[in-house]
Amino acid sequence: MNHNSPPAYQGKVKYSEAKARSYQNVPEHKNRAELRLIERAFRHIPHGSVLDAPCGGGRVSQLLAGKGYQMRAADLSEAMRAITQENFESVGLNIPVDAEDVEKLTYENLSFDTVVCFRLFHHFPNPQIRERVVRELCRVTRRFVALSYFSPYSVTSLRRRLRAARRGRVSGKHSTSLREVEGYFGAAGFRLVQDFARLPLIHTLHLAVFQRGNS
Repeated sequence: MNHNSPPAYQGKVKYSEAKARSYQNVPEHKNRAELRLIERAFRHIPHGSVLDAPCGGGRVSQLLAGKGYQMRAADLSEAMRAITQENFESVGLNIPVDAEDVEKLTYENLSFDTVVCFRLFHHFPNPQIRERVVRELCRVTRRFVALSYFSPYSVTSLRRRLRAARRGRVSGKHSTSLREVEGYFGAAGFRLVQDFARLPLIHTLHLAVFQRGNS
């Protein structure tokens, strides 16, 4: 194995302590809008055990724990895990925080009722990584996966592509159509329950809920 080879995607290695702490500085209006998106999606998901991977500071876990879900958090970044633990302790939450890579999770099959994967999928530059991650998320859940992705069919995505083209480079944020995402989940035996967005043709961030089987 070549230990000097570049990472499969930059999001896998970019979160130093300074960058991880900077990542927490989400504008309040954006944070509220994103958490409302999570709330809308989880109205379709019964209470039970939920894996939040990657946890990225723990805000999704905090939200869902407050709504009665049994949370477990995970992240590959040591800095992110430390921040998540700090945030949990500051509000009196005792939620486990694990070191995990979503491309190869160490949990047993069907370990959780639900897995939520928020604001990660757009880091993946190719279908091979996307399919591998979806397969792992589906493997460890008994019923549901809630996965966010960046739709290419929005004003925000169009602006991002134009900016990247003007600068002569490829954007580090990769859009993925719902049809492509559905294909990965369909191959794993999951069906789409519902796709959520603030304003679908304006905002690029979507959150899709998938359920195992046809029930």
